[in-house]
Amino acid sequence: MDKPISTCDLCDRFRDSDDSAFRVLRGVFRSYGGRAAFHGPVRTLRCFETNAKLRELVQTPGEGRVIVVDGGASLQRALLGGNLANFAARHGWAGVLINGVVRDLAELRAADVGIFALGHCPMPSHKRDEGQLDEPVRVQGEWIRPGEWLYADEDGVVVYPTAL
Repeated sequence: MDKPISTCDLCDRFRDSDDSAFRVLRGVFRSYGGRAAFHGPVRTLRCFETNAKLRELVQTPGEGRVIVVDGGASLQRALLGGNLANFAARHGWAGVLINGVVRDLAELRAADVGIFALGHCPMPSHKRDEGQLDEPVRVQGEWIRPGEWLYADEDGVVVYPTAL
């Protein structure tokens, strides 16, 4: 993995900029994965309380990318657990940002992948084959598009159209 890039440093760089393409997500995400910081180009997935499409995606080559999952901010069913985190790590994903919840916390901490989510819940997801891949998603009030770059660390999450 590349050297972590500080979100604070990026925010300092854009502090006085009127570049609206630089977005800071609300500070509601917690780190659950084995990597506390991660960044990379984005793939998006929209799914609600079901993770069948995410299971498929984490088993494809990640090539250092970040999966952004718009789970509708549901706190009722976990979209990612230990098995999917291990698939993501083995297949080279830099991280997963879940606008929803996760489970299997000990397994997530042991996986060599960044995982940010709103919280955790032991209830598993449904297994319906539903969801939209690689479409713009709205996460915590900000639009995130496939191919944009996401940077995440203990200070927060920022998004920009290109690598910084």
